[in-house]
Amino acid sequence: MDCLFCKFASGESPVEKIAENDLAFAINDINPVAPKHVLVIPRAHHENAVASSKSDPTLLTAIFSLVDEIVTRDGIDSYRTLFNTGAGAGQSVFHTHLHLVAGRPFGWPPG
Repeated sequence: MDCLFCKFASGESPVEKIAENDLAFAINDINPVAPKHVLVIPRAHHENAVASSKSDPTLLTAIFSLVDEIVTRDGIDSYRTLFNTGAGAGQSVFHTHLHLVAGRPFGWPPG
């Protein structure tokens, strides 16, 4: 498998992890859309969040545990979390990952 996030998870491709637990880790996005843009990635490979939750519902708990750790540590009180599912929704790496974005106002509806 040639999955970039799997390579990060295994250590095959080094990346600076800003938070981690047994099931997931967080990194800064290389193309941020806000002053704070973090990707929270489960270590296990699944194509999207629904596939992850079907395989192991504790993965979503692990992801949101890291979100809580990051926003608490960094004093963030307003933020958006987002899972893109499918190329038409903007998913470019087909390994589950949550976008945590903060540090600027966000409009509604998104997109």
